[in-house]
Amino acid sequence: MASLEDKGFNISKNTFFKYLMSKASGIMGKPVKVGLLLTTAYEKLTSANSTESGFEQIKDTMLRFMRLVKAYYNGTYRNVETKSMLLGIAVILYVATPLDLVPDFIPIIGFADDLSLMAWFINAFQEELQKFQVWEEGAVAVGHS
Repeated sequence: MASLEDKGFNISKNTFFKYLMSKASGIMGKPVKVGLLLTTAYEKLTSANSTESGFEQIKDTMLRFMRLVKAYYNGTYRNVETKSMLLGIAVILYVATPLDLVPDFIPIIGFADDLSLMAWFINAFQEELQKFQVWEEGAVAVGHS
């Protein structure tokens, strides 16, 4: 049985995700659209109820990535590769889009592909996310959040 990361990697190679990558490229230059996307994805992540093992950890890490995107756009954090931002925004687009490979209105299964893609992203870009976490914790410690 394939792991969540393997399933997410496969999703990252499909035509729909490649389409979202091109959309993400266009959105990256539009902070207002990024803000709306973050709001939509945040609402979806925080309203999702799942008993999936590790869901809370994946959700917390994706929420951290969303804070990274916000910090990037407000100029307080720039220590991130453009490719990571592009892929991350494409993942957020996938999560926020109601129509994906398995529609989200299908109970449990509908959110599984989103979960898989998030797990793959987190695994693939763990170093970027850890760098941001260290920065974020340091910023909070000195009161600059």
